[in-house]
Amino acid sequence: MSPLELAEAAHGVDGVAPFNEATTIALRDGAPLRVNRHDDVLAAIAVGDAPVELVVHPRHRRRGHGRAVVDELLAQGETRFWAHGDLPAARALARSVGLTAARTLLVLATTDREVPLVRVPDGVTIRTFTDSDADAIVAVNARAFADHPEQGAMDRAGFDRRRRESWFDPDGLFVAERDGRVIGFHWTKLADGVGEVYVVGVDPEAHGSGLGTALTATGLHHLWSHDPQRIELYVEGDNAAALAVYHRLGFVETARDVLYVAPRPHR
Repeated sequence: MSPLELAEAAHGVDGVAPFNEATTIALRDGAPLRVNRHDDVLAAIAVGDAPVELVVHPRHRRRGHGRAVVDELLAQGETRFWAHGDLPAARALARSVGLTAARTLLVLATTDREVPLVRVPDGVTIRTFTDSDADAIVAVNARAFADHPEQGAMDRAGFDRRRRESWFDPDGLFVAERDGRVIGFHWTKLADGVGEVYVVGVDPEAHGSGLGTALTATGLHHLWSHDPQRIELYVEGDNAAALAVYHRLGFVETARDVLYVAPRPHR
């Protein structure tokens, strides 16, 4: 069974995918990943220096497979592990090996199709993406997410890789421009009947202007026009400013991912 097949089996039972988008794309594209197996029923994936993502096939749980692989990875010096959905079994495993929660990524969702009217800041135009915007978006993304361990690392190659995904729609990528310069963007995603506020990035120089709210509302109007079941997004649990915007727009928490860390390398 391949790691992606294993992940699909777990997703069907748990209701949450065990691997994030970056790992899934890398596995599908055949990128060089480390796969640890125990009795050929468990895969632990580490992409570069990214946190480990772990999954046990539902038929083989509660037999110590997860603990065996985590112990092995800790002995090899791994210290960071994602628990997507922060399911009870994941919390119990983390406690059993001395891991503590260090970061929380919230999943918010809304079914409220009434998007409030939001004023676009003076002098700003919001339009759809063209190919010539690619480098400017990558640059804004780098500034907007300079302190974000995943999103801030997106380069042009990563941007283009996501543009090749089947769900990509240039009419769903909105660009904010002022004086001929890109200062923000909202990348939306629509897949399997679910809309997503994929990325909202605002250049730090435009913070506090209401541009993030305007971009978000623009994307929500676009997504609802395609009649999805709901719209979701991911946001850092400590990002108070973003949470305030999303709560005003009707989003509520539906799930969370937690990054667990070891206090020191395990020897």
